[in-house]
Amino acid sequence: MPQEHLLAIPVFNEHRYLSRVLAKARLYSRSILVVDEGSTDGTADTLRRHHGIHYITHPWNLGYGKSVSDAFEFAQNRGYDWLITMDCDEQHEPTCIPDFVAAWSHDDADIISGTRYPGGFDVNGAAPKDRRRINRIITRTINQRLNLGITDAFCGFKAYRVSALEHLRITVPGYAMPMQLWVQAARAGLRVKELAVPLIYDDPTRHFGGVLDDPQVRYAHYMDVFESEMANAASGLLPCGCGCLACP
Repeated sequence: MPQEHLLAIPVFNEHRYLSRVLAKARLYSRSILVVDEGSTDGTADTLRRHHGIHYITHPWNLGYGKSVSDAFEFAQNRGYDWLITMDCDEQHEPTCIPDFVAAWSHDDADIISGTRYPGGFDVNGAAPKDRRRINRIITRTINQRLNLGITDAFCGFKAYRVSALEHLRITVPGYAMPMQLWVQAARAGLRVKELAVPLIYDDPTRHFGGVLDDPQVRYAHYMDVFESEMANAASGLLPCGCGCLACP
């Protein structure tokens, strides 16, 4: 029997993509949640015209990590079996959703993480060089320190077993959220496998915003979050400071 899944799509000023992405996504997912990160470009108006879509609206941009955390909570509260997360900038192809469904049917993973670099980072493509370089270094560090064996630390196209989300408490609100995710997943012994997804960069000029547009600052920030989470793991503490795995 197919397991019920929720597709969650964080959006921030994605008006020009939203309708196309939703039209494609609805071909593969019956339940869709859009988390609007305080968009100011008409995204909210567009979203309201799409009936049958769940949505959460932040009053301002609280960050990508906060959107994913909200999706975790929504999936848990509504009793879904699996949660898929994907971006709304057309870098993630909804036609891959059935591949995630097929992958979890083997019942051998708690997190199925998309990888754009299954054969390594030395690929030709539009992905900016600084992003590939940072991803390569961070991925290598994660594998050395956590023994995960992943090939793409930052792909947001993922599937999570909802029952496993009780072991994750995401408190990092921004783009460094994966640093926290991987440490907590490894600490909890969650089973991780990867699924190859297309590498798509239609707009290489897209930026992170603020100081994170500086690659050196961005890398330092990622490592700060990673080391902080490693320290929490070593001390037996979650970010809440109490050491439990299921506190609210």
